[in-house]
Amino acid sequence: MKLVQLLPLAIIAAAAPQPSPELAQVQRHLQSLTTMTAAFAQTDRNGHVLRGTLTLKQPGRIRFQYQPGVPILIVADGGALTFVDYQVRQVQRWPVRNSPLGVLLDPRRDIGRYAHAVPTGNDHVVSVDASDPAHPEYGRITLVFARNESAPAGLTLQGWVALDSQGNRTTVRLSNQRFGGAVAADAFRWNDPRTPVRGR
Repeated sequence: MKLVQLLPLAIIAAAAPQPSPELAQVQRHLQSLTTMTAAFAQTDRNGHVLRGTLTLKQPGRIRFQYQPGVPILIVADGGALTFVDYQVRQVQRWPVRNSPLGVLLDPRRDIGRYAHAVPTGNDHVVSVDASDPAHPEYGRITLVFARNESAPAGLTLQGWVALDSQGNRTTVRLSNQRFGGAVAADAFRWNDPRTPVRGR
């Protein structure tokens, strides 16, 4: 008989690694978050800043609507994350779970399997680093939250730093976050620039 069969269930459960209080709170936040809108400022590795509006609806839907004049759209419709460049009429799509943003967009996943809390030195700030060790090509993301009693599970997402497999760093800072508002069903639709226009 295997040793594990002789151990009381309570002992087995106690021996299993438990998530840190910070990580558990982040998990509760992601599971209780329904919708969020915010302004964002995105900074690339060269210091170039783009601004716009973020709309999120769980599960799996997000839209980065960039400022006027920027011909780029990033949108997830529940299954795929889509990058659209209207200037060159190109579209790239990949599963949400294969993106660093997957940690935000699939609240059913146990983030304790691929994330850990990062010390911040500030009791009012919670930071979580997430990556899939089996798939380093998916990149990694560090999420930063502020404690806020009026926000879902007591946290407000302040932004994140994403690092892709080539080492390119993108920093996103959020402001004017609003939770639980109505989001239109068509907010996550997008026009395909590759579709030819009839009549021309």
